[in-house]
Amino acid sequence: MTTRDVNGRLHPNVTLAVLATAALAYAISQTMVAPALPEIQHDLGVSTTQVTWVLTVYLLTASIATPIVGRLGDMYGKERMLSVTLIAFAAGLLVSALSHSIELLVLGRAIQGLGGAVFPLAFGIIRDEFPKEKVATAIGLISATFGIGGGAGLVLSGVIVDHLAYEWIFWLAFVVVVGALVATKLWVPESPVRAPARIDWGGAALLSIGLAAVLLAVSEGGSWGWESARTVGVLSAGVVVLAVWTWFETRVDQPLVDMRMMRRRAVWTTNLTALLVGFGMFGSFILTPQFVQTPEAAGYGFGATVTQAGLFMLPSTVVMLVAGPASGWMSNRVGSRVPVLLGTLAAAAGFAWLALFHSDPWQVVFGVALMGLGIGLSFAAMANLIVEAVEPTETGVATGMNTIMRTIGGSLGGQIAASIVAAHVVAGTSFPAESGFTQAFAMSAVGLLLAFGAALAIPRARRRAAVPVPA
Repeated sequence: MTTRDVNGRLHPNVTLAVLATAALAYAISQTMVAPALPEIQHDLGVSTTQVTWVLTVYLLTASIATPIVGRLGDMYGKERMLSVTLIAFAAGLLVSALSHSIELLVLGRAIQGLGGAVFPLAFGIIRDEFPKEKVATAIGLISATFGIGGGAGLVLSGVIVDHLAYEWIFWLAFVVVVGALVATKLWVPESPVRAPARIDWGGAALLSIGLAAVLLAVSEGGSWGWESARTVGVLSAGVVVLAVWTWFETRVDQPLVDMRMMRRRAVWTTNLTALLVGFGMFGSFILTPQFVQTPEAAGYGFGATVTQAGLFMLPSTVVMLVAGPASGWMSNRVGSRVPVLLGTLAAAAGFAWLALFHSDPWQVVFGVALMGLGIGLSFAAMANLIVEAVEPTETGVATGMNTIMRTIGGSLGGQIAASIVAAHVVAGTSFPAESGFTQAFAMSAVGLLLAFGAALAIPRARRRAAVPVPA
């Protein structure tokens, strides 16, 4: 395939392939480490609380970096900041791969979290460079990689943990990211759309502190105790700092995030929907592998290995790969609101199915595939809704904030689902009771139904006035 179109311009499909590779590398790294945590804990001789930071710190730095780097991309060039982001991501992977202590591993994961900015930068490049008729489908595919990579990470991690050392998780991702970096420099054009401004360092600091506190409380709530003074105190402090940040951003001339933009109905309703869909998605990542790995002696479960548990997630990943572009196709024809509504209903149905039917492997596979369809449709369309609602100079920071909503929702969903399962234990054993999984699946279904309600509040797309054709 040639890399140029008939006019000599770089073919959009080449740019899309590069951006999708970079986004996929980040999304895979987000979940690939989760099944390997017991192996890491045993190899490094650390406690469960210490090894959990390998996952937690990634979410923290990603949430902080995503809107800030997205804004810098709006200001200084999206391709330039994408290259910087991939360099940092690769450096973090290298540190993790070479680490032989929990401190170095956590440091490497913290640096890797900067890769979260790949998503808003990719959305901005697509909006600025692609033909208008290709924008919705391309954004849909990139957005769907958030879920595709999450599921694929679980599949690949099982194979690596069962057959290789856990360090290969980082080496594999390192090779992919370096390839994406080289391809970015060769084939991704620099966006001509810029928004020159001063950097709002005060706003960046307040946002970083507030998000870090909220995510820390959510991530550690299970081990600290949800009603403990530490959890309540850190969470409350984070909420207060974010409230101060919101007030601060309305007072500066050139804010990091324009609060007028965030108050637009199309923006805040889509962000709320993203929070609730993320809640359900990460619940599925936590619940499904744990359920199928439970020994049959518990009265349920299939005694699956780590690799087999990952294969149970494969149908979701495959369906998302199709649902993302399909969502973009629907957005071009009926608007992006419709696939969000269909997606949230499908995902809710998938969780409800699993709450009721999970005694046979095919029932779990069907439920997981239905969730993948719903999440793929929803995530892809939500990114398009944000892009349609903001100016080109706001794309990076607006889509960055939407990505944060997914991450916060995912952190909440994963931790609460895990807490529900842990609270139900079969008497005289260490196995979770089946009722714990049933309640957790039902909770996720309720979360997706709330997401459907939030999506109903998203304003309908305005129809364009017909242009009279001269006789």
